[in-house]
Amino acid sequence: MRKENWKGRKTGLFILLCIVVFIVSFVGSAIFKVTYKSPEMKKYSIDWSDKVGKVYTDIVYGKQDAQKFDLYVPTDDAKDTYGLVIYLHAGGFTTGDKADDKKMLQWLCSKGYLAAGINYTLRDDDHPKTSVYSQSQEIKASIPFVVEKAKKLGYNVDRMAISGGSAGGCLALLYAYRDADTSPVPVKMVFEAVGPASFYAEDWTTYGLDKSPKAAAGLFGIMAGKEITSEMLGTVNYDDAIKDISAYMWINEDTVPTVCAYGIYDKICPFGSSKHLIKALNENNVTHEYIEFPHSGHALQNDNNCYIQYMDKVEEYLNTYMKGQ
Repeated sequence: MRKENWKGRKTGLFILLCIVVFIVSFVGSAIFKVTYKSPEMKKYSIDWSDKVGKVYTDIVYGKQDAQKFDLYVPTDDAKDTYGLVIYLHAGGFTTGDKADDKKMLQWLCSKGYLAAGINYTLRDDDHPKTSVYSQSQEIKASIPFVVEKAKKLGYNVDRMAISGGSAGGCLALLYAYRDADTSPVPVKMVFEAVGPASFYAEDWTTYGLDKSPKAAAGLFGIMAGKEITSEMLGTVNYDDAIKDISAYMWINEDTVPTVCAYGIYDKICPFGSSKHLIKALNENNVTHEYIEFPHSGHALQNDNNCYIQYMDKVEEYLNTYMKGQ
């Protein structure tokens, strides 16, 4: 009996260690490549002023403290309709803030779009039941408030794109693939970098999940917000349990055009996990651009040309799919 208790304690400690490593790793990458400005990247930044636009901060969309968004609106308010671009912050689902992405939001606004950064309840000591699923539901609930606020300010939104990096990329993909049909305005495209789109233990070797089914079940159960047992791994029941947070499972022939970027040496959002996303996009003939960073990890830090290519494709897709009517 004592041996069994000790074995159970060891398993519990290992699960806890995996969770801690996951959180620390993602938090450490919260500010990634988009913050770096090489000379070639200067065209994707803007000197913000009243001549460009105005920002309205901390607009409430729910009862939780974190449920607020910032809305950047262009100075040019004479158009009949506008496109909206949402950008969701990074931070491993446990930290980060919409203010972290103000440079990206300012640039998007300078291109004539309304741009919104949305906060969501983070998983921490005060919110131990928060999951990737509950966060995705908050994002889903926030979009009508963003569109309505824009309307009250005199901007009629009739189309949108959604985007993000890392954890924000995961949430952006979920909205674009899983929830687009509930959007108050049509979702035209999604762009994201290093966002986890699938959760299979064999791909998450960095955390040792391929060697510990119980640890994998524990971590992925926390992320899904439901009980997952080690016996479920590799079964249809597991796929059903994890589908709500696995963006790639929602891809079909009607999925919106996608731009995505992943680093081959990414050990935080393991590079191996991206293969499910790319395979699903290819199999369903979804218009997409996949930019692979051959020398980079999660921060996409070692391939400047690839990052420029990623941003060029983002702008190309915005120009193509977010045109006004």
